Amino acid sequence: MAENNAQNKAKLISETRRRFEAEYVTDKSEKYDPRDVERLQQDDNWVESYLVWRHNVVDETLKMLDESFQWRKEFSVNDLNESSIPRWLLEIGGIYLHGYDKEGNKLFWIRVKYHIKDQKTILDKKKLIAFWLERYAKRENGKPITVMFDLSETGLNSIDMDFVRFIINCFKVYYPKYLSKIVIFDMPWIMNAAFKIVKSWLGPEAVSFLKFTSKNEVQDYVSVEYLPPHMGGTDPFKYSYPPLVDDDFQTPLCENGPIASEDETSSKEDIEIDGKETLETISNEEQTTLLKKINPAESIPKAEENEKVDSKMKTFKKPLSVFKGPLLHISPAEELYFGSTESGEKKTLIVLTNITKNIVAFKVRTTAPEKYRVKPSNSSCDPGASVDIVVSPHGGLTVSAQDRFLIMAAEMEQSSGTGPAELTQFWKEVPRNKVMEHRLRCHTVESNKPNTLTLKDSALNMSDKTSEDIYLQLNRVLESNRKLEDQVQRCIWFQQLLLALTMLLLALVVSFFYSLYS
Repeated sequence: MAENNAQNKAKLISETRRRFEAEYVTDKSEKYDPRDVERLQQDDNWVESYLVWRHNVVDETLKMLDESFQWRKEFSVNDLNESSIPRWLLEIGGIYLHGYDKEGNKLFWIRVKYHIKDQKTILDKKKLIAFWLERYAKRENGKPITVMFDLSETGLNSIDMDFVRFIINCFKVYYPKYLSKIVIFDMPWIMNAAFKIVKSWLGPEAVSFLKFTSKNEVQDYVSVEYLPPHMGGTDPFKYSYPPLVDDDFQTPLCENGPIASEDETSSKEDIEIDGKETLETISNEEQTTLLKKINPAESIPKAEENEKVDSKMKTFKKPLSVFKGPLLHISPAEELYFGSTESGEKKTLIVLTNITKNIVAFKVRTTAPEKYRVKPSNSSCDPGASVDIVVSPHGGLTVSAQDRFLIMAAEMEQSSGTGPAELTQFWKEVPRNKVMEHRLRCHTVESNKPNTLTLKDSALNMSDKTSEDIYLQLNRVLESNRKLEDQVQRCIWFQQLLLALTMLLLALVVSFFYSLYS
């Protein structure tokens, strides 16, 4: 069955290419960008995305390709860059990519309060939408995106149906199969009529993509870690430009070099630094033993070096929170904790536990590969076994709350090798839907260091019970803040409602006197 589906898909792709070349390119070659025509002949996934969106009907797919390609040339999509967009539009922070929903889809933020209807700027705003979507499509080919329409603090002057229609067309025609859903947050009642029109543009099938939410409901789709405070979230992110918001995960630099195989390639200077950091948390007797091992005048045998690494690993306290995935249990579940800059950046642990009956290959990626050493970053874990991954800031660089880590994992066949060459080939061939992904964000703490820091049990001046009490107190403070914010929001809504009723009453009075004297 799978083989037949693959053959049918290949036939449809081939037919689409052949007919588009014969029926459209011949007559309209000047209307298309040659780079798009060339890509269509080479990129199977791109052709398939149009076919799937048109239910594998080739005639409809060809019409869609024609419209999409003409638009791409009209907007010069392949050449769009930062210099193509007015700087003030990039600085205002009305449109950007940042964060993920609960399904792992990228969030595309549209802060409507920053949009004022203006025919002089509408083209530039459309180009900004195209710029971000094309930027995302080139990096995450075919992976869906979730649009976050943030309508908080918006009024009638922000309603621009032409702009909304363009955004919808981007996903209906220009970037097919990319839309996961459109989350509409805090829509004022005055805009209900406008969105009835929007629904008619989408059609019956696409209406299911719309998710109307309030502060309580939005967390059904996006967890609090990626929601701003006004949505009830805890994300500290604040938009600024430059640089561009870049939350895309990258393979760590030199994955087969210093980061991935640092045990083999670390210099003696690095070993000395690691030794000094470890000495801060071990006894005098252990210090004497370790100093002998890291004496730069002596050569360090491989067995002794591994023993040194093992002893260093014992100084970590295992993180307590656990994310339970289908292939791996990952600890910590959400955040990697690092020490403050005053106390010096400390290493932290990611613990992976294989819960399957097969070998699981894993890979660690980060949004800031120049900042961190990750070892190992590309390896495998045997059935039922655990692997400790050490993450440490590189060269004294500062940990940022905006930095993210991505754990990717996939099951391997029993006969597969687990060497560097085999793993490289495995990641090239493994289907995307077979890959488990989990994201971790970074957090810097001051003196009360969580359990993932490089401290021995005795180094903590507080008991686990005390830590729990502090955690509960912090939760109570956060909860009281949320309640206060809800009260303020209700007051704002009451004022808006009172203003609307006042305006309605005024209109009725004027109408009455007009009819009385006319």
